[in-house]
Amino acid sequence: MLKLPHAKENETILVVDDEDAVWSFVIEALQKLGYTVILAENGEEAVEVYKQNPKEISLVFLDMIMPKLGGHSTFYKLMAIDPSVRVLLSSGHVSESEIEDLYEQGAKGFMHKPHKIKDLAFEIRRILDEK
Repeated sequence: MLKLPHAKENETILVVDDEDAVWSFVIEALQKLGYTVILAENGEEAVEVYKQNPKEISLVFLDMIMPKLGGHSTFYKLMAIDPSVRVLLSSGHVSESEIEDLYEQGAKGFMHKPHKIKDLAFEIRRILDEK
């Protein structure tokens, strides 16, 4: 059986998504892997949470399609707060060109919905272990 990579000491993930089905699934899985998880239900909330805790958040798991402030705008606002922010993008409905643009601007990865916990666990660990 494949062993999933777990959190190292004091790693916190900010999950930004407006779908409660995604929250419960992803948050529970990440907590089982040892991560501390903070939830933001939209981009505006994510920006506020990040502003208040930039050094405590190890990674932002950001949905691209949300009300109030979409993923693109949220990404750029997070980068303005902290150019070294680690953002893993997520969507079921986004074009390759949109993702390529955000990679060029500093996004660290992209996950298609629906998420597979195994893939999510390895992708998060890959990003957090980058130097």
